[in-house]
Amino acid sequence: MQIINDPAYMQKTAESLRLKHQLIAVVMTMGALHEGHLSLLKIAKENAGTVILTIFVNPRQFGPDEDFHRYPRPFEKDAAMAKAAGVDYLFAPDVESMYTEGFQTQVNTGDITNRFEGEKRPGHFNGMATVVLKLLMISKAHLAIFGEKDAQQLAVIKRMVRDFNLGTTIIEAPVVRNEDGLATSSRNIYLSSQERQQATVLYQGILRAKELVAQGMTETEKILEEVAAVIGSAPDATIDYTGIVDADTFAETGTLRPNAHHRLLLAVWIGSTRLIDNSILEPLEQSAAQDT
Repeated sequence: MQIINDPAYMQKTAESLRLKHQLIAVVMTMGALHEGHLSLLKIAKENAGTVILTIFVNPRQFGPDEDFHRYPRPFEKDAAMAKAAGVDYLFAPDVESMYTEGFQTQVNTGDITNRFEGEKRPGHFNGMATVVLKLLMISKAHLAIFGEKDAQQLAVIKRMVRDFNLGTTIIEAPVVRNEDGLATSSRNIYLSSQERQQATVLYQGILRAKELVAQGMTETEKILEEVAAVIGSAPDATIDYTGIVDADTFAETGTLRPNAHHRLLLAVWIGSTRLIDNSILEPLEQSAAQDT
């Protein structure tokens, strides 16, 4: 595995790989690698001959009151995990090389980010999309693998790739969960042991929503009320938002429609740690149709 810090050298290396007809896949992370990231790398290895892993804690997607300075940065551990996972190139630039003096251009992500994470974290998606665009240009990847756990982020990236005719194929990877259902996240390390136990209420809320939908409930307000009750059973849990949306546009919906893709969204504070999760909801008619 080769570690590269300079964006220009990474781009030159990627161009050389393309000229040799190498199929390139990229997995973008902010480090603090966990099983979720490793699952993305596994998909990358299965679909491409060359895998680039990027590690860059992007300051432009953190708000002024968020955890940029305390975000975990265990680079040596991450590098060892990347090598063991079969990564070919680890691209780990510093902030100064990614945002050179006078840098001022950014992606405007539009209406899809006016709600949920975009509303709660102003500027987050513009900063995220800007760095993803830069990393796609630097890595020259044919394929990019992103997890469904950051569902709104995934929708934004897919729209950007389509709108800008970037030609990169986006592969969606399912949420990776611990045995108790908690989605893997770099922020889970902030949880105390007691909070870690309480954090399972996010997944319990998802299971409750799926149970109600399987029973035929389609009114999203009632489903969300039940989900909120489950999450509220944890003493240190505070709901930031819940919602049920069209999975592509992220427009909220009042009724689940057959043969439409709906997604349940959760953002919950467990103590001082903010966790997000989501899941696709399938109305009864759609589930029955798929079983036949």
